[in-house]
Amino acid sequence: MKRILAGLLATAAFSSTSSAQEFSSVYTDLDAEQNCVVYDQAPDGEGDWSQLLCEGYKGYPVFLSYSDARESVFYGIPPEGEDQPVWESFTPFNSVGKKVEWRLMSYGGKTIPLATIHRWTVVSDLDEEMEVLVVEKVGQPQAREGCAVGYVAATGNENANEAARRIADNQVFDFACGADQPVVEFGEIPVPPMTGFGDQ
Repeated sequence: MKRILAGLLATAAFSSTSSAQEFSSVYTDLDAEQNCVVYDQAPDGEGDWSQLLCEGYKGYPVFLSYSDARESVFYGIPPEGEDQPVWESFTPFNSVGKKVEWRLMSYGGKTIPLATIHRWTVVSDLDEEMEVLVVEKVGQPQAREGCAVGYVAATGNENANEAARRIADNQVFDFACGADQPVVEFGEIPVPPMTGFGDQ
């Protein structure tokens, strides 16, 4: 695990300190069977959980955690000295989609992935599946914090993608993980309750 992570971190060289100029999007795949490595998991007969390290965007890894039919994702460089990023998920059963949108900020001839937008499938209060776009701050090589910045209900909300990009572009840069509260936007169906830094 340490060798894999060291190789990923060595290619990430951007600082997160500057003023935003232009934003754009790129997309990467997140498939646990295709581009992830299991680095920790529950021993036989001792629960149902696992920790995976996955390919991300240009040296920024993705950490995928699974436990009891729920998932948590951390994007980018994790805090130093932490083996596993802080758990952030929804209280009901859920799963993440296989496509990640990375919002890129360009400045001074450099481009960094500032935020991600990821579509989740979550069981609603009515025991029906709904989709939620989760906007996350990407952990940078120097400022190693990442967390949920916004939640946008995609089900019943035709402007969900635009709303998620607006949150990513306007909120992520100055967002303080663990202190600031994520933005929550929904259409016809409320966003399900969360656990972790994004508790509402």
